[in-house]
Amino acid sequence: MGRILGASVRRYWLSADKIQNDIAEIDGEVFHHIFDVCRQEVGSKFELITENSIAHFVEVLLIGKKSAKAKVLEKRQIPPLPRPHIHLALSIPRFPVMEAVVEKAVEMGVHSIHPFFSDFSFVRKNSSVPDNKKERWQRIVVSATQQCGRGELLRVNEPIALENIWADFNRTKGRVGLFAYEGSTQKSIREQLRTIPRNGLEEIWVFVGSEGGFSTSEVQKFQELGMDPVTLGDQVLRVETACITLTAILKYELVTP
Repeated sequence: MGRILGASVRRYWLSADKIQNDIAEIDGEVFHHIFDVCRQEVGSKFELITENSIAHFVEVLLIGKKSAKAKVLEKRQIPPLPRPHIHLALSIPRFPVMEAVVEKAVEMGVHSIHPFFSDFSFVRKNSSVPDNKKERWQRIVVSATQQCGRGELLRVNEPIALENIWADFNRTKGRVGLFAYEGSTQKSIREQLRTIPRNGLEEIWVFVGSEGGFSTSEVQKFQELGMDPVTLGDQVLRVETACITLTAILKYELVTP
């Protein structure tokens, strides 16, 4: 119905309640982005992705000063993120680094990010993370989602103390954790992954430090929780590089069929 399978198509994120009876009402920031920035016009066709993981292929019917209407031509269900879900627990790094991690985590299929404060994190309390930074992270999530076409928005949780994550991190059946460490360790990530049972694995959490890494006491606490430090090799990686590398390895070893 008007679309060539496999053809490149632009995608935009829209709240599901904006589509009624196969007519999409586009306004607000989405309107500005689609029609002022991307220069779409009457007759343009693109996909609108909604939070119920449905991609609506639409054609623009009418453009007003502040809103537009588009008719739904086709719908397709976007497959959910495969299990086990990857959860990235990250000691808050410098804000530009955090933004890069958020963007790439969306594209790599990470389920959620759990920012935390640790002994060497860039900031040590929630009040030091401005609301405009959190809003920017969310805008990056939406933009990256549109670019890669996934059907679920990555959730960036409220930053909390690492102690609180430890308290809630219950290593029950179906959930395991990996602790990436740049210090001295005898265990490679390959060796550690070989010990993880595949059957029934629902979630895998990976803990990454900020630019300063983890303190000795934090390393000891991870070990008390049953997470021995694992290494990615001899080179010390930047935070964003470590996050991308770990996610790629986990996807290859545990997620991708």
